[in-house]
Amino acid sequence: MSPRAAGRLPGRLGVAAALLLVVGCGGGAPEREAEATDVPSDLASAPPVASASGIGTPLAERVATIGLLNKRNNISRDLEMKPGEARRVGDVIVRLSACERTAPWENPPETGAFVQVLVLDRPSAGGEGQWQRIFSGWLFKNSPSLNVVEHPIYDVWVKDCAMSFPGEEARPAASASRLSNAAASAAAAPSDAPASAPSTAPAPAASASSAR
Repeated sequence: MSPRAAGRLPGRLGVAAALLLVVGCGGGAPEREAEATDVPSDLASAPPVASASGIGTPLAERVATIGLLNKRNNISRDLEMKPGEARRVGDVIVRLSACERTAPWENPPETGAFVQVLVLDRPSAGGEGQWQRIFSGWLFKNSPSLNVVEHPIYDVWVKDCAMSFPGEEARPAASASRLSNAAASAAAAPSDAPASAPSTAPAPAASASSAR
């Protein structure tokens, strides 16, 4: 090895050692950037929608559970929202205007929510991008084909609408009370019934010859 090459070797080793030190301190692969959750102020509130019925929990106090799926990474999450709220997950915003479910005495049962879905359209050559509304309407839990969010990346659906109707809380308790009373009556019936007397064969009728 020539003296000039030998002189370069310690320098190269020093650079390699410095690179290894940097990688070791950095912990390997860089961390994934956290998803944005701040909703722009002009998109923070959902437009009001009239409730389908005037009974039950007031619209402002209901809580809807909306499912959100990112088809690229197959990550889904549940968004619990009240009417008028908006939630952002990365490049998608879900706004809830209303949620409804049928009363317990109505058939068939159904749960629905009026939502708007907005997706951030990022330009290819930099820039902040613009929010595009890709869906606005009612989604139904038991009839999802009536209205579908059509987008290559995101899927949104309704899972629940937490609300109650007058008398709904007392109905299960009353039914349980009736069932327990019926069970108690059935259990007590055999012990209260009198024991049946053994059956005896009737005496044979006297023949005409013996009567004479």
